Amino acid sequence: MIHGKTNQFIIFITLIAALGGFLFGFDMAVVSGIIEPVKLQYGLSASQEGLFVSCALLGCIAGVAFSGYLSDKIGRRKVLFIAAFLFLISAVGFAFAKAYAVLIFFRVLAGMGVGVASNISPLYISEIAPGKKRGALVTFYQLAITIGILSAYLSNLFLQRNAAAHAGGGNGLLYWLFIDNVWRGMFLVAVIPAAIFALLLLIVPESPRWLVQYGKPEEALTVLRKISGEEDALAELKSIREAAAQPRGGLSELLRLPLRKLLALAVVLTALSQLSGINGIIFYGPTIMKSAGIITNDALLYQVILGVANAVFTIVAILKVDSWGRRPLYLYGSMCAALALMLTGFCFLLGITGWLMLGAIILFLLFFALSLGPLKFVISTEIFPTHIRGTAVSVCIMTMWVADWVVNLLFPLMRDGLGIAVTFFIFAFFCLLSFFYAKSKLMETKGKSLEEIEKMLT
Repeated sequence: MIHGKTNQFIIFITLIAALGGFLFGFDMAVVSGIIEPVKLQYGLSASQEGLFVSCALLGCIAGVAFSGYLSDKIGRRKVLFIAAFLFLISAVGFAFAKAYAVLIFFRVLAGMGVGVASNISPLYISEIAPGKKRGALVTFYQLAITIGILSAYLSNLFLQRNAAAHAGGGNGLLYWLFIDNVWRGMFLVAVIPAAIFALLLLIVPESPRWLVQYGKPEEALTVLRKISGEEDALAELKSIREAAAQPRGGLSELLRLPLRKLLALAVVLTALSQLSGINGIIFYGPTIMKSAGIITNDALLYQVILGVANAVFTIVAILKVDSWGRRPLYLYGSMCAALALMLTGFCFLLGITGWLMLGAIILFLLFFALSLGPLKFVISTEIFPTHIRGTAVSVCIMTMWVADWVVNLLFPLMRDGLGIAVTFFIFAFFCLLSFFYAKSKLMETKGKSLEEIEKMLT
């Protein structure tokens, strides 16, 4: 039974771990406000601009590649420290870098931080969460991402307007950072949450499942007593030790049955969730909303509207994921997301602009935030055995970043070549694929411990 104090402790450490998601969202969204000033200041060519925007994804892939293996060897908590350090160093370095090549270097470092956080934060949360609350707690990570995105949009908007109001006549370092070169200040702001994340990680315990896996059952029991209470801690420790007794394996084990089927499930659902076009809508939101007939000179304000909608709808997912269950939430959400995207496509096709089109886009964000967005993290972090979970989640998160890269690369090409309406129909097609695949393959796992899920699936 989970009592008041243990419940508060679980929520507290979940919020700390979810700061990795906040920094993930902030870092990926803040770049939207600095593309134009950097392009003008450095006279970037089209290819240099493309490199500037996409280079962080290279860092993301590298971060995912080493973090899963490293977290299995040295622990989840230490690898989260590495993510915090990468966020901190990249924010300071980018703000003060002068040469274009140095800017790229620190963007790659920031991307590595994002890759590490996107891999290890949800993994850690899933391993400290009780079965009955795990879905909601892992979804906190997705909420943290959306709040990070919204915070970046609001920060960019505030700093841009502040710089416009105080331009001319100033001097000094702060003036140079936040007025003359406001885009530098936009990035430097990330130092605050990165430093808070690093400090709070000092009081976060290691994953009890990792501790058992590496021969530290006494430390694991201490953590479990704080998480589950005295009554359930010993029983949970016994269950974890039984699961940990399995031989350790690597990628080769994942490619053998029965784990191969689980890996295919997680990878396909992850890829399809990103091929729904969510990043195209988030990063190209101002362009889409201008096409919808909503006129304003402040493009950053568009992104704030989308950011608010995304964050609010993710809160609904937190409230429902453990009561409705993974499977029904995923099925209803993916089908409704497909319908919302088709409605948006028809609006463009028929020349229907204004708030009706905007409403269709926001409907998509609602259903994505309820299903495709958070559930890919929930599913991928709970269906694999403890001894190989870090490696398996790394593969899934790597898939996410590759799919994101494809969408970011192809969205403007599809928009200009095929038309915006056809582009949305393509995104709707991938949502439908996700629905039918989940209907065929996805099993229900709500309310079960990680060890119970492991026995059920393997």
